Parts: sequence; C-alpha cells; structure tokens
Amino acid sequence: MNKVATLTLQQWGNSLAVRIPSAIARSAHFSVGLPVELSLSELGVMLTPVRIPKLTLAQKLALFNPAEHGGEVMVTDRVRVSQSNY
Repeated sequence: MNKVATLTLQQWGNSLAVRIPSAIARSAHFSVGLPVELSLSELGVMLTPVRIPKLTLAQKLALFNPAEHGGEVMVTDRVRVSQSNY
C-alpha cells in the first residue's frame, strides 16, 4: 500500500520540518513520542521507526535487581479502610 503526500518544508528553530499527514502516520503506525531514525542515502531520505524489542519473561527477570526492589512485598492480610462520615 503506497501512500504519497507532497509536503512543504517549514522552518522550526534552526532546523527544517515537515508535518506527517495523519493518514500516512496511521498507516506507518507512527504516534506521538515514537522514536524514529532519519537516514540519507542515494535513494533519498528515509524515516524509520525505532522499535524497542519486547522482552521475554526470562529477559525481564534477568534484569531484575533485588537490591533495588528488595523492599517491595505483597500484602497478605486485609487492609483496613477507615470510614468517615461526610
């Protein structure tokens, strides 16, 4: 599915910028805050999302640091909630 938009470069501080039309952004799965890589080659300029790989449970557990998170425990008894009259 090829989508094409003719855009105009705008000044943004000391840089140049273009606005990505929402239809193209949706098709490319772009969203606000998504890190992207801008590259220049003989073919032209390419904007590619930088996808952070999803970690497996084993990888997440390997990154867990008990010294940093060691004080966290789950409550096993009921938590009493005081009732107040409003």
